[in-house]
Amino acid sequence: MTSTPQTQVESLFSSLPGLEAPVSDLNASFAQLWHGLSEDGKPAPSSDDAKATQVNLVLHLGEKTGVGDGLVQFETAVRFSRRYPSRVVILCPEGGAPDAAEIRAKVYGECTLGKSENDTRCFEFVVLGYAPGARRFLESQVSTCLTTDLPVYYWAHGVGTEALGADFRSLLAHSRRVLVDSGARPAGVTPFAWPDLAAVRDLAYARLLHVRQSIGQFLSRYPMGTLCDELQEVIVAHGSELTAEAAALLGWLQDRIGQCGRNRARFTLEASAEAQLLAVTFAYATEKHFSWRADLGPGRLIIVADFGTGETVLPGAVSLLAPENALSEAMFF
Repeated sequence: MTSTPQTQVESLFSSLPGLEAPVSDLNASFAQLWHGLSEDGKPAPSSDDAKATQVNLVLHLGEKTGVGDGLVQFETAVRFSRRYPSRVVILCPEGGAPDAAEIRAKVYGECTLGKSENDTRCFEFVVLGYAPGARRFLESQVSTCLTTDLPVYYWAHGVGTEALGADFRSLLAHSRRVLVDSGARPAGVTPFAWPDLAAVRDLAYARLLHVRQSIGQFLSRYPMGTLCDELQEVIVAHGSELTAEAAALLGWLQDRIGQCGRNRARFTLEASAEAQLLAVTFAYATEKHFSWRADLGPGRLIIVADFGTGETVLPGAVSLLAPENALSEAMFF
């Protein structure tokens, strides 16, 4: 029998690592966690200063997040926190009656040693599993879990807009960045009126950093007039696994060159049978041409272009950012 979304999410809280803890006394639970790590001979903070916490990150998992997907996002947050010591709060919606208001908690943490014994960096996770009726209390509970005087970043993974608008507007409004992933958007999601659109970052766009750099660095050697003259169409072809990235790339290209030239070029997305293909083509009314084509599986790239001075064929390599690096790119840049 196929599990319902509620059953998947309900098991997600149990599947995430951590020490189950009373919501009312998380500090004592962290002390117990660190003591246990120390007794096992693993690195543990000698004081609060050793944690060197830099940011607060709230990872909100949507109602249809399965166990496998949730663990992937958890591991991404762990790898990010090893580089940027963080207090991470993970929100896991659970099944139950609409009026059920239970909130369960877990604590998890790790420390890593630097070049010396005094260079210990630690991060802390609080995992909150909440029943449907507890949503209205959740923002208040989250605020007690965060480290004071540090910026807050909110990462909504697969969260429907109805959940955002109903119970999390204050968190959205006060977060330095709101992170979404258009590649993980729930089916049928409707546009959302973000309290601060300028703070919203798409992880699909962030993953394209090396792609955007590759295209931009090559095209920057030509005057804008050369690129725009007689340009008729810009086509982004993509495999089935890169739909969100292709849409983000097309938007970036349209923002950069969409208004150039006497006539506005058409901007088109094309699906490809090659799952890991991402390609950009500039089609001209003249013999000029530009093609940037990457197979992101092995990371192979080929650029073929002629803007009137002879054809250039340039092989290379390119890749998407790793998830934890895309997270930091979206948060800080």
